[in-house]
Amino acid sequence: MRILGLDTATWRASVGVLVDGEVVTEQSQMANGSHAVTLLPLIADTLQRAGYGLRDLDAIAVSGGPGAFTGLRVGLSVAKGLAFATGIPVIAVPTLEALARTLSRHEGFICTLLDARKGELYAACFESAAGVVRRLTPDALITSLELVERIALPCVVIGDAAERYGAFLREHLGERATLLPYETYGPRGGVVAMLGWERLQAGAIDPMASIEPFYVRPSDAERHLGLEGVGACGPEGRGKTTPAGAITPSHSQAPTPSSPQTLKPLL
Repeated sequence: MRILGLDTATWRASVGVLVDGEVVTEQSQMANGSHAVTLLPLIADTLQRAGYGLRDLDAIAVSGGPGAFTGLRVGLSVAKGLAFATGIPVIAVPTLEALARTLSRHEGFICTLLDARKGELYAACFESAAGVVRRLTPDALITSLELVERIALPCVVIGDAAERYGAFLREHLGERATLLPYETYGPRGGVVAMLGWERLQAGAIDPMASIEPFYVRPSDAERHLGLEGVGACGPEGRGKTTPAGAITPSHSQAPTPSSPQTLKPLL
């Protein structure tokens, strides 16, 4: 099975090709103004390096959020366009989970942080053991102060917000948190493809028309229209409203398992 993985949730685009559960090629590129300009050439070059064409693919996996609103829309629109042209399914996967899975060899807690602007962060907590990453919290929209009060420690912090809030996190968490550079430890299209492959193996395929980005909070346009929330990846989230500050995981996210007593979970 051949799966194309796309991540445009941040200013860095990443594309990967997975064949029978193994990543065969992967490339990342900084967006020059917009992913709409760089994504299609990056996809074409990555497929060429893998030795496949679009019609050789069995599915397209795309990072569904949370993340930059425009980036998420571009990634999902491109994925749907390619899928319509080839007749293959699209699988949306949680962005923060895909980011955490890039550290599957790490042993311990992982905190994934993306810059949500306006002084807020998208955050989720995971635990990695023996190569398996399990989710401990749903995706949340929080402030940096809330983060340092509720983060699981000691941990590794990954994501673009780790750089923007680096000085603040070092001041409040010290050596209990290891901050990884985003340019080295950013999103990976191959990991997105892997999560998509796992969903396919489990039979979790959503109707393409029902797949929407998972924003966590409403966009400015939706606020102007008086909407209180946004849809999640997959049909269960379509049309849902999420009150400001609430946490509602998409159905594509794993249930939150019970945490050990030593865990100080996010929200």
